[in-house]
Amino acid sequence: MKRKKIKIFDVVNTSFMVLLMIIALYPFLYVVFASFSDPWELVKHKGILWKPLGFTLEGYISVFKNRSIMTGYITTLINLFGGTAINIILTLFAAYGVSRKKFLFKKPITIMIVFTMFFNSGIIPRFLVVKELGLYDSRWAMILPTAINVFNLVIMRTAIEGLPDSLEEAAVLEGANDFDILFRIVVPLIKSTIAVLVLYYGVAHWNQWYQALMYIQTRDKYPLQLVLREILIGNSFESMSAGSADSSGESVVIGEVIKYATIIVSTVPILVIYPMLQKHFVKGVMVGAVKE
Repeated sequence: MKRKKIKIFDVVNTSFMVLLMIIALYPFLYVVFASFSDPWELVKHKGILWKPLGFTLEGYISVFKNRSIMTGYITTLINLFGGTAINIILTLFAAYGVSRKKFLFKKPITIMIVFTMFFNSGIIPRFLVVKELGLYDSRWAMILPTAINVFNLVIMRTAIEGLPDSLEEAAVLEGANDFDILFRIVVPLIKSTIAVLVLYYGVAHWNQWYQALMYIQTRDKYPLQLVLREILIGNSFESMSAGSADSSGESVVIGEVIKYATIIVSTVPILVIYPMLQKHFVKGVMVGAVKE
């Protein structure tokens, strides 16, 4: 009887989880199906979409022909790789410094760093600082103001503090300096944490649009997400579908497919990266949850 109840519970629990999975996954599948659908069929269709309506790549062809999309892609990739590299290096150096027991003024410096998590300067002072530093309308405005995230710094500091002191002591006896200890001992032992922070910083750079909205004026420097925002909110379908339609009505219809294709193009790369770092994710995050 007890075994029967367990089986019933397993069936009900599994069915419930599958239902939740479908509910969470279907909006993404809808966008995928719509991006491959015939524009006119998609506009006429009402209700749930279970498959592409008249398979076509017209939306993706229009996306990759559009100069703004490709320029935004290149800008985002530059910000992604360059910005993430700067983020990890500076976060690693800062976390190593505040994790040292003999670091001068360790406690007050740590308090000042953590203070910024709860109280920030605000939009206007931040804008004025960026402008006075000569970063306005520069790609550096997308990277330097957010070079170190305090939450990520705390996670990395905790991971470093969790390493045995005997490793550092043995290295010092062998004549190692701080750079040797950091890159030959610390970095190999906290690879999981670094992988998680690469994911955090990478996703932040990939989804970055608000800073570009404040600091960037030149359209050639717009990141992909800001271009996507213009398409979704500004409804600038006609400019994207120029040359592929003979009337404004047809442009708007094609624009519906272009909208979904643009979402897929801007989402898939980050979805591909996540599985590569998934094995490090739980271990890296739990380090910061176990110890302060």
